[in-house]
Amino acid sequence: MIILGLTGSIGMGKSTVAAMFADDGVPVFDADAEVHRLQGPGGRLVRQIESAFPGTTGESGVDRALLGKAVFGNPDALKRLEAIVHPAVADERAAFLESNRAQPLVVLDIPLLFEAGGWQQVDKIAVVSAPADIQRARVLARPGMTGERFESILSRQMPDSEKRKRADFVIPTGGTLDETRSAVRAVIACLAGTEGR
Repeated sequence: MIILGLTGSIGMGKSTVAAMFADDGVPVFDADAEVHRLQGPGGRLVRQIESAFPGTTGESGVDRALLGKAVFGNPDALKRLEAIVHPAVADERAAFLESNRAQPLVVLDIPLLFEAGGWQQVDKIAVVSAPADIQRARVLARPGMTGERFESILSRQMPDSEKRKRADFVIPTGGTLDETRSAVRAVIACLAGTEGR
């Protein structure tokens, strides 16, 4: 099995690309979706998060807006939250890899692959990338997003140019969906035919 780490900065189209891999039959582990599940109604992290950040949860699980306010701009609070979330996501990722061990290729969709050290746990890396103006327009179109918040998020992410340098594959998302799908299929063709690491 080859483990492909899929990453890209905010607004680059990583979720769209991950869906394309899944559509072509490649198992995908979505770290963000797993966090949502763990923090959602009945999620196993809700109690721990409420204990660490009182008033940030309710019947529907973690209130992401309230939790965001509790950790935004506070590195110590963010570290406390990561100490709760990261080990749980790692457990789920290990279970995913175990259940798909017979597959020739799997994708780990990890937004902060480089920043959080996850690149050391994958065999190859694909970076999703679009021109900066397209990225900015996509992000600022999101509900509740501001220029200040966008810049703050970018400041915590490795620059796109650096990610591209470290990638085994760059999947461009600034053109048409068909062009992006062709790039995804080229990666699958390249990796599904290789043996081992």
